[in-house]
Amino acid sequence: MLEQIVDDYLNLQGYFTTHNIPFRPTKSHPKYDSQLDSVPSDIDILGIHPRRRGKERVVAINCKSWQGGFRDKLLLEQLREERKNPKKETWHRFRELWIPKWSEAFRQEIYERTGAKSFTYRIAVTRLIGTGDGWVNEPRIRQNLPGCKFGFLPMEDMWTTVLRELTKRPAPSEIGRLAQLLKAAGLTAA
Repeated sequence: MLEQIVDDYLNLQGYFTTHNIPFRPTKSHPKYDSQLDSVPSDIDILGIHPRRRGKERVVAINCKSWQGGFRDKLLLEQLREERKNPKKETWHRFRELWIPKWSEAFRQEIYERTGAKSFTYRIAVTRLIGTGDGWVNEPRIRQNLPGCKFGFLPMEDMWTTVLRELTKRPAPSEIGRLAQLLKAAGLTAA
């Protein structure tokens, strides 16, 4: 569902989007490890805007639709290995941000699809718990996404925009149509 809301949000801003684009380090990469690198990750949503220039022309979105919200400080501490994750290592969820060989593969896939070497990367979340500033200023993320813009996209912001931008023309998705019906029935704040 979060992916569909992100898609509607981007489409309303004029982006053309595609979904679930696989990527992984190449077997020829000097640090390729078949046990860690054989299963691809994916770009949840990749958008390209035909009229925008610079980092805003291409946007790559990683969706985290966690019911408990995105606890930015806790997750960053787990990535830095300052705190243990009781289930599995946190870097698995953020390979393209944390592991250089994965970041290279991620950036290469975006370049091959869009021609862009710099772009905007967002983590779409159901709810951001914290400010996200630690992530935005994290040296390792900056190093792995050189020349790129980074930030978060909370569902509240997207939903507010979707409701504001919807017209009476039938929306292109089920989520968009539901939003139109809720808005028409007076069941939304917008």
